[in-house]
Amino acid sequence: MCYSAQIEADYKRFVRMFGATIDIREFARLYWERTEGRLKAKIPKAMDDSFASPQSDEEREIKRLIDEYNAAQTTSLEEELFKQRARLVAAERTLQTKPTKAATESKRIAGDKIEAALRRIDDIKRTATEPRDSRIFPGNYAPVLIQEGGQLVVRPMRYQCRIAGKPKNYDARFPGTYNARLDSLAKFWAPLFGYSHGIVIVDSFYENVAKSKTEGRMLADGEEDENVVLQFTPRDGSRMLVACLWSKWSAPGEPDLYSFAAITDEPPPEVAEAGHDRCIVSIKPEHVAAWLNPNPQDLAAQYAILEDKVRPYYEHRLAA
Repeated sequence: MCYSAQIEADYKRFVRMFGATIDIREFARLYWERTEGRLKAKIPKAMDDSFASPQSDEEREIKRLIDEYNAAQTTSLEEELFKQRARLVAAERTLQTKPTKAATESKRIAGDKIEAALRRIDDIKRTATEPRDSRIFPGNYAPVLIQEGGQLVVRPMRYQCRIAGKPKNYDARFPGTYNARLDSLAKFWAPLFGYSHGIVIVDSFYENVAKSKTEGRMLADGEEDENVVLQFTPRDGSRMLVACLWSKWSAPGEPDLYSFAAITDEPPPEVAEAGHDRCIVSIKPEHVAAWLNPNPQDLAAQYAILEDKVRPYYEHRLAA
């Protein structure tokens, strides 16, 4: 179901590849909502980093909002460090005089939280890029290429689609709406299919797979299976233009929400043999214009684009 993906998070790549314009106002609104605490926006570090060298007043304002947010996060994390270090000292003092299960557990939890806080602070301060900086999960934001008013536009959207008109609790009721199955496009996704199409650039995708399936064996009696995460990447190193559906959700007293879902289909043999039953759909570059400008009266043409997809050989490995 493509629960996670390594994406192109730098909006400038879309501008160079497709001649698209950036919806700078929506980027600015997203970052303002996050800084003000009005929206729990999970934005990959790579998307933040794309504004590291601002070239316009709008980009400089976004950079200021990112810096303000990071400063507030650092302060909060440092306060958490102080709290957990005090907890660790108290637990260790107790264990020296009277070892208890509660003190042992408190020491473990404090140690884990200290490690997590230090790792998060390091990530905020780090300037060197790492692959995980551009990895998204459901609920994370990513740049999406769409066509609007006859122009190609790059807009930040949440990876988990909430269709316009649905209640806010739709996300909790349908947590799998980051995945738009090909066989449900004309049913569940009918309000969007043929109307609101987008593209996300993906380098690789990740899937949860039962360990027994990756090993091609049946479980022994009484044996419990394990979950492993596999990373799938085109062998030829090509980048995938993943077909998406998107929606703008609005409600009184709520910030507008742009969100999207990746279209998935039956897997190619190598993905199925690795133990997974879905695969994202990568469309051919020559179909981008037609995909982004669909005719709702000719859904057959849209299905034809999805059928004539790019079919690279997907190598897989255990995710780091």
